[in-house]
Amino acid sequence: MTKEDNKHFMNSFIEEVINQKDLDAIDQIVSEDFVERIPFPGQVPGREGLKFAIESMHTGFPDMKWTLLEQIAEGEKVVSRFTWKGTHKGEFMGIPATNKKVEVWGVVIDVVRNRLFSESRIIMDNVGLLQQLGVMPEPKQD
Repeated sequence: MTKEDNKHFMNSFIEEVINQKDLDAIDQIVSEDFVERIPFPGQVPGREGLKFAIESMHTGFPDMKWTLLEQIAEGEKVVSRFTWKGTHKGEFMGIPATNKKVEVWGVVIDVVRNRLFSESRIIMDNVGLLQQLGVMPEPKQD
């Protein structure tokens, strides 16, 4: 696949699996031995672990929507800068629903190998998320 094919592939994954909540698509487009380099708490390796992580986010933020802001591809790797927005309507990582709206930024490095989503390394503003949910204080201003 070309770099542009890989970018299109990851864009389609985000739209279909995350934004449209089609977790069944994971069985066709994600490698069975998928590796998350920075796993979500409780995430096991493989497809099932990826389903668990995404389903946990959907449970906590059922209206979650990701927006891609920028992408760079090189070889098998696709780097995407994104934001996601959602309303905290369900339990998320042990935090009961707050009904607060959040907006979180992140960067993810994904690997597309043999026409399958094979690896991922996601970095999100978890501190900002916790502050927006009200479970972590904002820094004091001097």
